[in-house]
Amino acid sequence: MVQKSEDKAKPAPRPRGRPRSFDTEATLAQATLAFWRQGYAPTSMDDLSAATGLNRPSLYGAFGDKHALYLQALRLYTEQSDAGIAAAFADCSLRDGLLRVYDLALQLYYPAGEAARGCLLIGTAATEAPRDEAIRKQLGDSLRGFNAAFEQRLREAVKTGELPARTDVAIRAQLASAVLHSIALRARAGDARQELAALARAGVEMVCA
Repeated sequence: MVQKSEDKAKPAPRPRGRPRSFDTEATLAQATLAFWRQGYAPTSMDDLSAATGLNRPSLYGAFGDKHALYLQALRLYTEQSDAGIAAAFADCSLRDGLLRVYDLALQLYYPAGEAARGCLLIGTAATEAPRDEAIRKQLGDSLRGFNAAFEQRLREAVKTGELPARTDVAIRAQLASAVLHSIALRARAGDARQELAALARAGVEMVCA
């Protein structure tokens, strides 16, 4: 659009405040790790400041209070998990896809050089959900989303003949989700990764039977 001559003579307005000099997504990822390792309640704003390298006013300005930041962390985790499930199911059989999903989950739950941390949702949000409606809603939406992804892939398996036409895909999707949630909880409780990998393989055989 061509500006009017009088507009060209006006200097550009100066932005209010100092521009952000940090990567918002990277900062949110660091805050997510702090919640993941310690849980929601024990994690203070000072802990989040130390984890992200930002002072408290900067954190408040970018994300809001601790509660708002935690909800954003849950959404980030859910979005990344959704993308991981979709990628695991791409261009492979149902059985191989499920094995990929569980293997990716175990990689996430057992980070190299750190104690097992399980799933952010199961390990931290589940404990807060009974007394916090916003967290309960986010937890429920996330878990239902994972279940929907399993169900969609199972329906495709029925269409392609990988599963019998009369398969109850809703129940099998619930079973696939239950295996994932069990792995997450038991990883948080300290079970050996090898044991949970064996559980995952058994779960795949039940879902695909």
